[in-house]
Amino acid sequence: MVTDKINTLLFDLDGTLLDTNELIITSYLHVFEKFYPGRFTRKDVLPFLGPPLIDAFVSVDPEKAEEMVDVYRKFNAEKHDLLVHEFEGVYETIRSLHENNFKMAIVSTKIRKTVLKGLALANLDKFFDVVVTLDEVEKAKPDPEPLEKALAALESKPGEAMMIGDNYHDILGGKNAGTYTCGVAWSVKGADYLKQYEPDFMLDRMSDLLGIVGVGVR
Repeated sequence: MVTDKINTLLFDLDGTLLDTNELIITSYLHVFEKFYPGRFTRKDVLPFLGPPLIDAFVSVDPEKAEEMVDVYRKFNAEKHDLLVHEFEGVYETIRSLHENNFKMAIVSTKIRKTVLKGLALANLDKFFDVVVTLDEVEKAKPDPEPLEKALAALESKPGEAMMIGDNYHDILGGKNAGTYTCGVAWSVKGADYLKQYEPDFMLDRMSDLLGIVGVGVR
């Protein structure tokens, strides 16, 4: 069985463990309203969720991209604690996996400072000794580099690991690194969107992960 092989779990953070969707959407809208008043709606910014900020803003205006990143990060940091919380069942599931000695890491396209802030806010930081962010890599997901760094730090092999995330970058990143892959149905882009990329598993609730890897719900 697949579940007998998996001892390592790589998690995306935003939109997977933490509900940062409103924070991210609001931050993008703040930036775009400043630079392009009235041009962008909530629906318009959804494609920007997932990739590194600089990539998203370069696609809009390469010349202003770095300035837009700065404006985004300032606003995002100010509103972070007000708008961020973990999804239902995340804390209990991660705690149970930790108690059952699964090796776990965060693999995110965000900068390290913001990732650590989110983990601490949700009291999840104590469960993750390995955190790979945009600051530690040359190429972000879906390139396999960040996943490979996490696996190396955990001393795990791709065939015994699974990447769990809410975006196609996570699914393709896992496939590119040779791990199992798992999508989450609460992705802001929808479960059907993720299923296009053929993840090995799909979670309807975070606690579903326990059954997939053979852990009884505590």
